[in-house]
Amino acid sequence: MSRFFLLAVSCLFISYFIHAQPTQKPPLHGKNWMAITGKPLAATAGAMIFQKGGNAVDAACAMLAATCTMWDVLSWGGETQALIYNPKTKKVIAINALGVAPSGATADYFKSNGYQFPPEYGPLAATTPGTPGGLCYMLAEYGTMSLKEVLAPAMQMAAGYPIDAQTANSFERSKTMLKQWPYSKQVFLPHAGAAREAPEPGEIFVQKDLLETLGKMVEAEQNALKLKKTRKQAIMAAFDRFYKGDIAHEIVRGCREQGGLFTLGDLAKWKPIQEEPLKVNYKGIDVYKLQQWTQGPMLLQSLNILENFDLKAMGYNSSKYIHTLYQTMNLAFADRDFYYGDPYFPPAEPIKGLLSKEYAKQRAAMINQEKNDPYIGPGNPYPFERKINPYMELLKKRGFNMDTSGKRNFMPAHDVQGSTSANITEEYMDRLWRGTTSVEAADKDGWVVSITPSGGWNPACIAGNSGIGLSQRIQSFVLDAELNPFNVVEPGKRPRVTLTPTLAMKDGKPFLSFAVQGGDTQDQNLLQFFLNMVEFGMTVQQATEAANINSNQLWLSLGGTKTDDRKPRPGSILLSSATPENVREELKKMGYTISTGNRTSGPINAIYFDWKHGSLWGGSSNNGEDYGIGW
Repeated sequence: MSRFFLLAVSCLFISYFIHAQPTQKPPLHGKNWMAITGKPLAATAGAMIFQKGGNAVDAACAMLAATCTMWDVLSWGGETQALIYNPKTKKVIAINALGVAPSGATADYFKSNGYQFPPEYGPLAATTPGTPGGLCYMLAEYGTMSLKEVLAPAMQMAAGYPIDAQTANSFERSKTMLKQWPYSKQVFLPHAGAAREAPEPGEIFVQKDLLETLGKMVEAEQNALKLKKTRKQAIMAAFDRFYKGDIAHEIVRGCREQGGLFTLGDLAKWKPIQEEPLKVNYKGIDVYKLQQWTQGPMLLQSLNILENFDLKAMGYNSSKYIHTLYQTMNLAFADRDFYYGDPYFPPAEPIKGLLSKEYAKQRAAMINQEKNDPYIGPGNPYPFERKINPYMELLKKRGFNMDTSGKRNFMPAHDVQGSTSANITEEYMDRLWRGTTSVEAADKDGWVVSITPSGGWNPACIAGNSGIGLSQRIQSFVLDAELNPFNVVEPGKRPRVTLTPTLAMKDGKPFLSFAVQGGDTQDQNLLQFFLNMVEFGMTVQQATEAANINSNQLWLSLGGTKTDDRKPRPGSILLSSATPENVREELKKMGYTISTGNRTSGPINAIYFDWKHGSLWGGSSNNGEDYGIGW
């Protein structure tokens, strides 16, 4: 029997095995619409809007509002990043609703207070709120319903909803930190002085101040409508009340009372930006991401590099496949860590060169097929833009602080008292589960929305009597240009964030909409989800549940205020605990330090467009509380 025949039989068996794999959650099916997000009640909010005749943008805004109100793990003072497919123009558009560093937030300010990275928690960690403005903008421009209709489910929740155990227990574990901030203490710890000060699971959790704030926004909209303003103008009247009116005054007062830096001018000047998304083509599929103020281009760079390899022939999660993925992601992360930043502030990032296919070929040729390369650093994309790199001396000076002995988290400690285990895998999996959320929506008319909102996670500092939990995104800046000259904190500047929704188009039509929670692991997980479907023929639900790998050979974007907290751990890899022993041994010989866990990804949410049958497939992984409804 020939070796070729045995290989063919083996490949057929692997293909059959993958296709036959059962899933822990059933796939979702729908003909008219699909709504998926991080909490069951929030998915229900999206379904309610669809049932009332709203489009995917209306439903996505309702789910966004609901998840913020439920603290999953984000709130109204955080940030929103979105990709929207507009079937009328047949184009993908990008929404940048990330807040900015406030007045006074300079590198010198934080350094003078003893920080090597900006703080993780509290009012000094906050960028200006972005989510309310992003929601209003998306709804006004691309929705069909009023703000009053879309916020109705969230306002019912703010009036009181039965809180889930994960959120309630997180408040209890974080109560020592929450007590530092008087307005947070009032909201999160309603049973002050009792053995358990946070709400009990299932208790009706009430947020009177937040309800009043949302009510003020709706009131502004309704008053504008009475004055014969258009639907769009009325929604933007609510926007103005939040960022320039009495709501803004209370947010600024409450923030500054607790030591924050916001000014009324900071809020009044801020506005969301509609942008052109970035894209690359991978084997006939156009993959869209947000610009370099997110880590999204890292996935695009990885796809460009991986095009130079026959991944299918390597086999799903074989040692060779895992090694190739790890090396590819390290190359892309090294570029991310040095070259990504706010495109609206100088210097200009070399994004054209970074996404060049020729640059990708150069980077792919650097991969050592036998061993992990612990010295992977940023490349030089400038020649691919016909420019000279102005940072060559800085790159030579920079280097990496190589320390393979210590352990450090992949993720920020959203709930700092939530885990006392020294085991990196347990901490990592716990934090992946509670990273942030994602929102996916699609309808029969062709509207598609993918959002990865975040910010204001527990333990959150609430701004005065507004009920608005402040973002913690300042920590994603750096204070030293040696680490990244494009991402040094400045007033009015947006930090380079991890948040990264995705849309993919094939033959001019939507193919996939997908997103995930999980900090620096987001695009690692999304890359593998995409390859699971495109290269290995998995269904959308199988792909959301499939075992991934995670690299820790990167600079952390979140968590810790010291360099040692953030620096790369070369060769550190997280594998599924189901990884065969022979694969583990082969990887160890290649120089990897292995951790294992039952969960290797945050909850991936996705919608697949089945044009053959005219239907929608939804996938929502089993790694969290994420939930979807289709019709």
